[in-house]
Amino acid sequence: MQNLVRQEVIAAARTLVIKIGTNVLSRDDDSLNRDRIATLCEQIHRVRQTGRRVVVVSSGAVGAGIGLLKLPGRPTDLPHLQAAAAAGQAHLIRLYDEALRGHGYHAAQILCTGNDFKQRSRYLNIRNTLNTLFEYDAVPVVNENDTVSVSEIRFGDNDRLAALVTTLLNDPLLIILSVVDGLYDGDPDDPDSRVISQVDEWSDDLFQVAADVRSKRGSGGMQSKLEAIKTATAVGECVILANGTNPTVLDDILAGQEVGTLFLAGERTLPAWKRWIGYSMPSSGRLHIDEGARRAVCERGTSLLAIGMTSVEGDFEKGAIVTLIAPDGIELARGLTNFGSRDAAAIAGKRSDQIESLLGDLPYSEVIHRDNLVVTH
Repeated sequence: MQNLVRQEVIAAARTLVIKIGTNVLSRDDDSLNRDRIATLCEQIHRVRQTGRRVVVVSSGAVGAGIGLLKLPGRPTDLPHLQAAAAAGQAHLIRLYDEALRGHGYHAAQILCTGNDFKQRSRYLNIRNTLNTLFEYDAVPVVNENDTVSVSEIRFGDNDRLAALVTTLLNDPLLIILSVVDGLYDGDPDDPDSRVISQVDEWSDDLFQVAADVRSKRGSGGMQSKLEAIKTATAVGECVILANGTNPTVLDDILAGQEVGTLFLAGERTLPAWKRWIGYSMPSSGRLHIDEGARRAVCERGTSLLAIGMTSVEGDFEKGAIVTLIAPDGIELARGLTNFGSRDAAAIAGKRSDQIESLLGDLPYSEVIHRDNLVVTH
């Protein structure tokens, strides 16, 4: 059944970011499902024929490597995970390229680590590469570079990577394809549970609705998908969570059919600069602030001054992304700090006219300028 809201969402989307989970692409023996990849690429072709751009964020490299290397299961240690990724990634991108070439496209492989989003110049390089590929008959296929990623620079899962890719692009719609029909109002195994067709406004209560069950082959689960959806909707993008094993899932979404769960965008749309500050990567430290600073930052939209800080956590340098923590422990905002952690701790709670005597000069009157600050809560 067609849905007018969904039709409006589709009509407004000029780019589809399609995240495809490991379980969607894998058979029971951990080999890649060639037929499903071909079916998805055929639908991607029909999306492209509408004039829209497509980015695929694909899991499956580690799963493919498990099958190719005949491992007994998903490794739990990093070296064997990286070995599986190295073996599986080449196989995965080859299957995408073969399927897409049948429709006149090439698969363009982009492998990322967390540092590619944490560093502003590399973040912009990814966006520029994507936009350039759109000029050609190429479909970007993005994946985490599991062969070199370590804990400090990992995204954690491709759901988060897909949300970050979505924030790079203009007029996007994020589609997360899993092996569930959407977000259920209860346990998916309960026959009385139903798929929630539409979520009008994000609420953290949705985390309580989702069963905390991890993927069999992948690195995420429903909780990780909801974290990604929270990120995308917070910056003004819509998301559809649907079942990628449905052979017509992308066609149905493109037609405005009521499949999966539609999460509507939040009220605000953040510019690219503030998207990067607020949602690119975990912060390097925490600045605890008092109630007066909370009101100033959240209600009046002003800069953070040293007098409003009560304590500093972490070891970070000037220019790092840090988190602002309210008196009740809630994360309020993120921003680029004008002071490293040592100097920030020294001036916490001090008036601006006291900073020069403490540090020897007054490089900045604000700890975080309002132009470099994003309220996240």
